[in-house]
Amino acid sequence: MSGDIAKFNAAQAALDYVKDGMVVGLGTGSTSAHFVRQLGERVRQGLRVKGVPTSEATRNLAEQVGVPLLEISQITSIDVDVDGADEVDHQFRLIKGGGGALLREKIVAAASKMMVVIADETKWVETLGDFPLPVEVTRFGFALTQERVVQALRATGCAGDEVVLRVSGKANEPVITDGGNYILDAHAKRIPDPAKLGAALKEIAGVVEHGLFIGLSQVVIIGKAKGADVKTL
Repeated sequence: MSGDIAKFNAAQAALDYVKDGMVVGLGTGSTSAHFVRQLGERVRQGLRVKGVPTSEATRNLAEQVGVPLLEISQITSIDVDVDGADEVDHQFRLIKGGGGALLREKIVAAASKMMVVIADETKWVETLGDFPLPVEVTRFGFALTQERVVQALRATGCAGDEVVLRVSGKANEPVITDGGNYILDAHAKRIPDPAKLGAALKEIAGVVEHGLFIGLSQVVIIGKAKGADVKTL
C-alpha cells in the first residue's frame, strides 16, 4: 500500500508540468495509470489537453476517465511526456518496458519536448541492470536474435547474460506486444555502460527496440509516502 501511495504522489507532482492546451504523452504501467486518472480529474475540472497513449491499455484507461486523445499520426510533436520507469539511475538513464510497451513509449518520449519520469523510491538505483532489460524483437527468427542479444550482453561487460522469451503467466504463451512482436528479457544484472549496450542491441537484425532510454528524460519525480522529490538535470 505504501508503494502505491508513493506512485500516486509522484503522479500528482507531475501534474505541475501539464498546462492548458498541451499535448501530453501518456505512459504505460501502474504509476502512469495514477497519472492518467488524476489528469482525467483535472480535465473534468476544466483543463484542456490532448493525450497521446503509449499502449492500448493506456488508451482504454484514458477513454474511461475522460482524457481526450489524439492519434500519433495527427501530431508532429508532444509538449510533455509523463511515464514511469522500471529503473532510473542518477544520470536519468532508464530501463523501461516491464509493461511491454517500450517501442511506443520510446517513440512518444523521443517526440516530446520534455519527458517527466514518475516512480517510487525502489526504482531509483545506482546502476541499471537488476531489473531485466526488455528487448522487443520480431517473431521471425527470434531464437537467432536471442543468441545475439546474449552475445551483446557479454561483449559489453554485463554481469549476467541470461536472455529469456517473455511468456504470459496462465497460458505460458509468448507475450505479443501491441506492435505484434515478442519481448526478450535480458537479465544483465549490472550494466556498466548502458549507451554501449544500447548501441550493440540496435545493430542486431531482428531487434525492433530496446528498453534503455538514454538522454530522453529531463525531470525525475520520486514519490514517497509523503510527497515527492523532484529531480532535474
